[in-house]
Amino acid sequence: MSEVQQAMVHLISAFHRYSGKEGDDLYLSRGELKDLLENELKEMLGKTSDQAAVDKIFKELDANKDNKVDFREYVALVCSLTQLCHEFFVNRKK
Repeated sequence: MSEVQQAMVHLISAFHRYSGKEGDDLYLSRGELKDLLENELKEMLGKTSDQAAVDKIFKELDANKDNKVDFREYVALVCSLTQLCHEFFVNRKK
């Protein structure tokens, strides 16, 4: 399996490791998203103990305002983080 495929599997698996702990396994609740951010992305985002920050991220991800984050909405987070990382590395080369 290529590195890209491994990364994709990791991102998909991360979503499903946290979704469904508090309800439907196709969605992340606010608490599940917080756990995912703390456990999977803490090196990139830092500590997510600031509930206001978690609430803001959740609100921005919840595009259809149904008070849960589905996989498509989660992918928006992944894409944004990927873009920020890319910009960081491009700027670092300059």
